Amino acid sequence: MIRQAKKEEAMHAAELALLLWPDNDLAELTAEFDALIDDDEVLVLLAFDDKCAVGFAHCQLRDDYVEGTETSPVGYMEGLYVREAYRMNGIAKKLMARCEQWAKNQQCQEFASDCELTNDDSITMHRKLGFIEANRIVCFTKRLR
Repeated sequence: MIRQAKKEEAMHAAELALLLWPDNDLAELTAEFDALIDDDEVLVLLAFDDKCAVGFAHCQLRDDYVEGTETSPVGYMEGLYVREAYRMNGIAKKLMARCEQWAKNQQCQEFASDCELTNDDSITMHRKLGFIEANRIVCFTKRLR
């Protein structure tokens, strides 16, 4: 079952997001998802097996420039994760379809996403979900003294 996350389920989304982004803090992610769930320009979905959250998707509208797009706003996949034991069952595809439909309902003509250059699993998943690579970049920073 896939459905929009409720306020009281923010921790479920955060626990799954922590598996995707392990350098974060669970309490901070829970607070972030608690706020996102109330935002009209954000959709947080949860996939359940019985009462166990097994996947999540976080998409939102972006009005700023999105690499490779020509319209605005753009629906943007901020995060998508399915527990390993539940992969290859179409859950990611169903989560993505719900996000895309939500973006269409928000008048978006395009949907976008990103991942790290070295994340081969994510690149493969994006391609399987119908994304076309728009660009590759390397970002740099420098400390000012």
